[in-house]
Amino acid sequence: MRCTIVLLMWLASNAFAFSAETGKLADFTSAMAPIMANLRTAASYARTGNVALAQVETDEAVAQWKRLAQNTALPADAPPELAGFLARGHERLAMIAGALDRGDNAAAGRELLALRQAFHALRRQASLYDLGDCIFEIAPAMERLRVAAVRFGEQPAPANAEETVAAASAFRDRLQRCNERANGEIAAQGEFRRLIDGAIASSGEIAQAAKAGDGPLVHRYLIELQSFAQLLDFRYG
Repeated sequence: MRCTIVLLMWLASNAFAFSAETGKLADFTSAMAPIMANLRTAASYARTGNVALAQVETDEAVAQWKRLAQNTALPADAPPELAGFLARGHERLAMIAGALDRGDNAAAGRELLALRQAFHALRRQASLYDLGDCIFEIAPAMERLRVAAVRFGEQPAPANAEETVAAASAFRDRLQRCNERANGEIAAQGEFRRLIDGAIASSGEIAQAAKAGDGPLVHRYLIELQSFAQLLDFRYG
């Protein structure tokens, strides 16, 4: 969190006045990266019930978003999605802050997710897809695996086992795709290797447990995989 604050302080001292050349989505999404780091951290805190810390991260994002919007002169040929993202994002930040003030972590989490989804959609539009986008996109695959694993735990029938195996395979494929997206520096990091390799290995293990009809073991690997997915998103999403 301290590193994020340092980045925000640096950004605050460098107003973004976008010319026709630098006003492209690539430049804008780069400028947004520290704010997204705040929101990623806020989402993690909200999920674990640390409301005060989630509020700190959200307040920092709100202040920087306001500064960025005030000092961004969009070029005439800027895509309409960019202006819409700025306007809608400000509204969503207000809703996130309000939800946290009310102690409604679930609502805050939904708005945080929606705002992050919009940002990654902008990156896709600008053909800026990278590791962070890939990591962000493993969440739906993780949710499908969770649903399948829970269903198997409730009724370890062959059909439910097959569903769990298929979902685990799809999740594993996603993870391997992200592993291939990592640049040399990140790929060599011990933390990244522990998380991505651990998740890939556990996705294979949960499939084997489902094939063996072992509900408790499937549940254990599910908890492990959810932790891996959350940590990957927190650190690299």
